[in-house]
Amino acid sequence: MTNAALVLILAGLAVFVGAIVQGAVGFGLGLVAAPVLTLLNPELMPGAIQVVNMTLPLFTLAAEWRRVDWRGLGFAVLGRIPGSVLGALIVVYVSVYMRGIFVAVMVLVAVALTARALSVPRNGVTITSAGFVSGITGTATGIGGPPLALVYQNAKGPQIRATLAMFFFLSAAQSLAILALVDELPSRALTTGAILIVPMVLGFLVSGPLRRYLDGGKVRAGVLVVAAASAAALIVQNVVSQVVAP
Repeated sequence: MTNAALVLILAGLAVFVGAIVQGAVGFGLGLVAAPVLTLLNPELMPGAIQVVNMTLPLFTLAAEWRRVDWRGLGFAVLGRIPGSVLGALIVVYVSVYMRGIFVAVMVLVAVALTARALSVPRNGVTITSAGFVSGITGTATGIGGPPLALVYQNAKGPQIRATLAMFFFLSAAQSLAILALVDELPSRALTTGAILIVPMVLGFLVSGPLRRYLDGGKVRAGVLVVAAASAAALIVQNVVSQVVAP
């Protein structure tokens, strides 16, 4: 088996699991697949995962587009635009290790603060701020879900999934355009991302039973667990990459 084939198999498995998580909670594909892809071949990131990030939301929207919070989405996109520009600059000038650790610490702090509170205010300021942070982390690392998901954690499951899906679709398209503009989007990353759409679709189809279970009042707990896991995954990813680096 060639190295390229092994990369596709392992990456496909990670995308499959990540699609199950995101199909159920509303986000999580990046947190599962991005660390794996980065460890397997850093040159594929963040472009490959953004191709998948742009495709998966279409399946969620096909079923739940009526539940999108359009007003909140507008605020999120407003913050996301300058955040993604800053994220692109980070890709160019900051090491993978430093940006991964920074994002992980930010997410853990947000989860800790949120877990102690009854709710996070959901208004124009908080949603715009979450969109800004998501733009930075999503463009730089491929993991942009936790900031906005934490703001929407007390919404109903369908609204969380639909709103995040529309946001992720627009965000991924924007990130791909910006990465191409700064010459950080190799053709191999686009090809790999296109191939990984197959396991992504399979994972989304499997997520149905889990989605129905979480909609029974367990969405908030699921959001917090997935957000914390994303931070832990980033930390592990960056520590391992430093250990195995030549």
